[in-house]
Parts: sequence; C-alpha cells; structure tokens
Amino acid sequence: FLHELVEEVGPAVYNVYRLRHLRSRAVSIERARIARELHDGVIQTLIGTEMELAVLRRQAATNDSDPARIAEALGRMHGRLRQEILNVRDLIQRIKPIDLDGKQFLDTLGSIVDRFRRETGISARFISDSKEIVLPQHVAREVARIVQEALVNVRKHSHARSVLVRFAGQQGAWKLVIEDDGRGFEFSGRLSQAELDAARRGPLVLKERVRSIGGELAIESVPGHGARLEIAVPSKA
Repeated sequence: FLHELVEEVGPAVYNVYRLRHLRSRAVSIERARIARELHDGVIQTLIGTEMELAVLRRQAATNDSDPARIAEALGRMHGRLRQEILNVRDLIQRIKPIDLDGKQFLDTLGSIVDRFRRETGISARFISDSKEIVLPQHVAREVARIVQEALVNVRKHSHARSVLVRFAGQQGAWKLVIEDDGRGFEFSGRLSQAELDAARRGPLVLKERVRSIGGELAIESVPGHGARLEIAVPSKA
C-alpha cells in the first residue's frame, strides 16, 4: 500500500515543486529585465536629455542662436521623454501586485486592454465568450501578467494599428489569444513552445510565465502583416 501511495503522490508533489520553481524563475527573469530596462532605457535617455539641454542652454545665451533649430531639438527631446513616460508606466504596471480572484478575472483583463488603448492610441479590444470565469488566484494573476507583457511587446516592437485579446473555453482548457496587425516576428508560420525554445525565439519572460501555470504557447507570424499568440491554460492549472 505504501509503495502504491508513493507512486501516486510522488508525481503530484514533483509537479507542484516544478511549477513553483518556474514561477520563481519567471519572477527573477522579469526583475532582471526591469533593472536592465531602467538602466539602458530610462536612465540613459534622461542623461542624454540633460546633456542636450545643457548644450541648448548655452546656445540660447549667445546672440547667434537659431530659434528654429532650438525648437526642433526641443521637439525631439519631448518625443523621447514621452516615450520613456510610457516605458515607466509599463514598468510600474508590471511591478504593481495584481490581487484578484477568478470572479474578477474578466474585468481585470478588460481594464488592462482599455488602459493600453488609452495610453498608446492603438486600437485594442477584449472579448470573451464567458460572462464569468473561475480560476485559481495564482493562475488568474499570471494570465493577467501575460496579457500585460504581450501588450508591452505590441507597443514596443510591432508597429501595430490594432490588437485583439480574446479569452475563451476550449476542450477542457482555457485559451488566451492575442493578435495584432503589426510587422510580426522574424519568422513565418506557426511555432509551438518546444519549437520556439529550440530556435531560441519568442519573448522569454512570456514563455516562462506560460510554463509557470502549466500552459502551452504557440506563435503564428506573418512578417509584415502581424502575429498571433495562443496560450492554452489547463482548467486545473
């Protein structure tokens, strides 16, 4: 009896440990990336802007300063600072805790998509074929993070004009789909998670978050026309 119990319980204990390890790894990767983005992005932009402002200040103090050239330089700096404001907002949203239960899940996803639309000007919609979805809290939280991460990638890399986020039930599992009409990935066709790993393609943090809930990711890309991310989430994740 004891041997049978060990054989039955052992794999379950291992799976719980493995998922916890994957969640911890996803968080570590996310933190490292945030630190890198702050150093290489926001801080470098601020340093560069400070230096450029110092030059403009000296030029403005001379009698032969060119107002049109100064205005053009100020316009460039304004654009860079506006972009970094969006980047900082993204970082804050990714750091901020998401406390929700499964019953708030759809409203939370809708709010994430609406905020993305307001802040970026990119047309974005969220749809679901269910009115209420009950998920374990840790799964609901990770799926919300996955949506945030995917939308950040759309804003930064895709040059898309529109994006659609859909969450629906499918054959004993939940399916999250995020598709845009941007420039796609650097490959054509559809790759499974295993194929993405083998080719070292696809967003690393997003892949780790999908693994942490026992999900499966597939990416379909048409370069120049857009991309489609499909995430299958087990109903008993």
